[in-house]
Amino acid sequence: MLFNSLEFLLFLPIVFAAFWCTPSRWRWIPLLAASYYFYMYWSPRLIFLIMFTTVVSYVCGILMDRIQKDRIALRRLVLIVTMVSCLGVLVFFKYFTFLYQAFYDALALIGSGSPAGYFSIILPVGISFYTFQTMSYVVDVYRGQIPAEKHFGYYALFVTFFPQLVAGPIERPENLLPQLKAPHKLREIDYVGAFRLMLVGFFKKIAVADAIGLVVNATYNHVDEVNGLAALISVLLFSAQIYCDFSGYSDIAVGCAKLFGVNLMENFNTPYVSKSIKEFWNRWHISLSSWLRDYIFFPVGGSRVRTARWIFNISLVFFVSGLWHGANYTFIIWGMMHAFFQIVGKFTLGARNRAWTAIGVEPEGKLVSRLRNLGTVALVTLSWIFFRADSVSDAFVILKKIFSDYAFTGEYLQSTVSALSLSLTSVLYGVFALLMMLCLEKLKYPEKAFVTDRFSSRTRSILRFCCYVAMVWCIIGVWIMLQESNVGSSFIYFQF
Repeated sequence: MLFNSLEFLLFLPIVFAAFWCTPSRWRWIPLLAASYYFYMYWSPRLIFLIMFTTVVSYVCGILMDRIQKDRIALRRLVLIVTMVSCLGVLVFFKYFTFLYQAFYDALALIGSGSPAGYFSIILPVGISFYTFQTMSYVVDVYRGQIPAEKHFGYYALFVTFFPQLVAGPIERPENLLPQLKAPHKLREIDYVGAFRLMLVGFFKKIAVADAIGLVVNATYNHVDEVNGLAALISVLLFSAQIYCDFSGYSDIAVGCAKLFGVNLMENFNTPYVSKSIKEFWNRWHISLSSWLRDYIFFPVGGSRVRTARWIFNISLVFFVSGLWHGANYTFIIWGMMHAFFQIVGKFTLGARNRAWTAIGVEPEGKLVSRLRNLGTVALVTLSWIFFRADSVSDAFVILKKIFSDYAFTGEYLQSTVSALSLSLTSVLYGVFALLMMLCLEKLKYPEKAFVTDRFSSRTRSILRFCCYVAMVWCIIGVWIMLQESNVGSSFIYFQF
């Protein structure tokens, strides 16, 4: 079930009423039933996969908790069984076709095989998210950081909690489980804050990401037919689209969870203000980057190792990050680009600071800070080309065009407008939506919005109210337009 659907607008108040009308000790039952229904809405058959992962990780957690800590070999065996079972499901459904094709491609390169036959396996929605969430649970139990959850109902709800089930945030058991079990009171719920977050999320997704997506898709679906300017505009717009799409989902998820007394972790923190690739990953998809840090980067040595090993550790983390996002060479290249940027950035930082000092510019001053921000955004935007492109060859076509294919004649500009399917109305709306997007992070938190000596408290309240009204009308207008155009509107990260 999509957040941006009429079905969800009916589903949410029903679940809310059922949850709060149920006695506290039994509230996990309607919430778990709603979560399973939410997931089964796409395909009822796929519920057996998430149930299998849930049961295996739950039983193994109980076993590890009961085995004495000095029996390390037996505890490790249970952990391995759990990881193989959970990862086995993920690898088969998400990567088997890719690995099968890669194997035959390798044989074809050495002249020892015939082309692979085509077949596909349905990718279960959200499988990467709930698999990583269950893996964090069993690893934490193995390490002794948390006790195993004895109540199967609460554990199943931890795995399937519908606001963050299919696209995160990837929650940790020590944060989510206690909140699911807590005896919440209806009067303590922050309704205003919850609906404010959901409104901002819907605006990001529908009014910005979906509107931009029409332009971006026009380019990436016909890469051979667009010119360099159209390609460049689409590349820049995709940076805004993917941020608004994914952070919009996260805002809706966090706001929705608040209605049930649950505070999910913040998944985005204005990533495009970052001044380095490392800072970008501390602000972008925080639940995934922190998961990779805690369960892969630190266990293999982290940064307190020799230089060669650090390079390997960083490369491994970003290789896994790329592969996690999708079974395609484009995602692997995207991940390795970020590894390369971070490695080069670390080794050149000292030289760059000395160069700035040599010409009389303070390395930590505003000028250098702005330039580093622009450079980081440029590198991230460049890497998004591989993330969005359907194939490696398409990505290189886009790259070639944005660095060479320009003419700036009347006919050239007309072909650009035609390729992007632009109109005066869409351009004006796009400018307005992007300007609104700049205010969105502050609008989520009213205590931060329009804080200036020039405005009184009443004036700030009026400005926020006007922004909220404008957002609602934009959401309604774009949603109607998409429905009339029969354009699908899923979330980008649903495919992961």
